[in-house]
Amino acid sequence: MDDGPSGRGRRASSRRRCLISRTHGEPCHMIRFVVGPDGQIVADLAARLPGRGMWVQADRAVLEDGQLARAFSRAARQKVDVPVGLVESLRDGLAKRLLDGISLGRRAGEAVCGFQKCRERIVAGRVGVVICAAGASQDEVARLLSGQRELPVVWVPGDILAASFGRERAVYAVMAPGALAERLKAEYKRFAGVAEGTLPGPDTVGQ
Repeated sequence: MDDGPSGRGRRASSRRRCLISRTHGEPCHMIRFVVGPDGQIVADLAARLPGRGMWVQADRAVLEDGQLARAFSRAARQKVDVPVGLVESLRDGLAKRLLDGISLGRRAGEAVCGFQKCRERIVAGRVGVVICAAGASQDEVARLLSGQRELPVVWVPGDILAASFGRERAVYAVMAPGALAERLKAEYKRFAGVAEGTLPGPDTVGQ
């Protein structure tokens, strides 16, 4: 639990305990929820909404736990309703945050797409994260990495990657090292946990 945005920066740095698993984790790898005026649970993906926050792992299995509604009610000390289709709604919201993150990197000049441009930046050592469309060829990804298998690779829906660059199709992109790349890796970890039911590390490397 937290007592809402305070302006003191405490929430951004404090580890939080999941209502279901009872394990602790970094807030950037979890999902915050608050109770809306109508008593319904609201996902606060940006962790900025007022009110007491309740934290849950970004893990599909946890979010589909049959005790979730009871755990929310107990933590909120009131009867709350969990909206139908919560997991699907979270997936869509997190996908939108991936799109926004990549788009921001593009506008800032930190993200480019296209095999050749990406490979040039990888060889030059100017990459903080490699972004591949889900379903991209593993052999092509290996060729793109040019032997630098330590680079973090995230896999996003192809339509999200394409839309980030205003294209009909995009398969490969890279983002320069820095805050935007770190934020994208954290968002990917949440998205992957909700969309796929797994919780890979933010530095998911190519196979």
